[in-house]
Amino acid sequence: MITGYAVFEAGGELRPYEYDPGPLGSHQVEIAVEYCGLCHSDLSMINNDWGVSQYPFIPGHEAVGRIAATGDLVTQFAVGDIVGLGWQSGFCHTCECCMNGDHNLCYAVEETIVGRHGGFADRVRAEASSVIAIPAAIPMEQAGPLFCAGVTTFNPLMQHQLSPTARVAVIGIGGLGHLALQFLKAWGCEVTAFTSSPDKADEARRFGAHEIINSRDSAALKEAKNRFDLIISTVNVKLEWRRYIATLKPKGKLVLLGVLLEPLDINLIGQRAVMASEVGSPGTIKTMLEFAARHDILPQTEVMPMSEINQALGYLEAGKPRYRIVLQQNIADQQGVTPV
Repeated sequence: MITGYAVFEAGGELRPYEYDPGPLGSHQVEIAVEYCGLCHSDLSMINNDWGVSQYPFIPGHEAVGRIAATGDLVTQFAVGDIVGLGWQSGFCHTCECCMNGDHNLCYAVEETIVGRHGGFADRVRAEASSVIAIPAAIPMEQAGPLFCAGVTTFNPLMQHQLSPTARVAVIGIGGLGHLALQFLKAWGCEVTAFTSSPDKADEARRFGAHEIINSRDSAALKEAKNRFDLIISTVNVKLEWRRYIATLKPKGKLVLLGVLLEPLDINLIGQRAVMASEVGSPGTIKTMLEFAARHDILPQTEVMPMSEINQALGYLEAGKPRYRIVLQQNIADQQGVTPV
């Protein structure tokens, strides 16, 4: 049996829960979870903001731990290996996207907390091909957010073959934005941070921003016209997108990482483009982890006990973390389990 913390209705509290995962699949691994990052997407799934949640379910898609068991056909991992699991936990391996190495765009992708149970538990299972070994230079307690926030912000650099001399801006200096700044600085780019929180300016510079632009300053936005090759937006709220698009060079791109629930009000000229980004393939995750280890790039985290999951969710919903919450597993805390 696997024990964890499940939500039983939209917006409900998480409670101890137990389920029988059945036999381990031939291509699966079982991870004994030691840490699991808490992401805003977990909150969206708990609240059913996207209309795909099925209850009860155990959230958590930034799981880090050690391999506890391997399926009969798994050869790349051994019991005890330190690994991580992100938003996606299985692929068809036969569609056009998978065959081209874009597993994150798989037509039949399995998502770790959509229709299945995730990592706010003592163990979690996934297809071995979706699980990545963690370099020794990355501490386990800080690795979890790299499997979602990390790869989500790193993937545009790979997909758009970003030049190290590019001028890039980041909208939103939070859980994703503080990692985007670090990756871009290490990539060699000239980095600008758009933020509506002046108190984050010094931190943004520490993370890698060469310049700060107050996103509420219309004059400053106007002065940045035709400046950027790429803008990475990490927010999930409606903005005056035309103002930001005007700061792009011709052929520049605005990449949206946050899931927006409102239509975009845009007008594109000069071969500018607006596009979405979808986490990253297992290959990109591996590259991102190696890049992070080489350049000492880590999320800024606050560690809380897994047993305080509901307090942690309230803290996240209030927008207080600087910048990612990581939950530490303590199996002894799992009491009063609700059986399937």
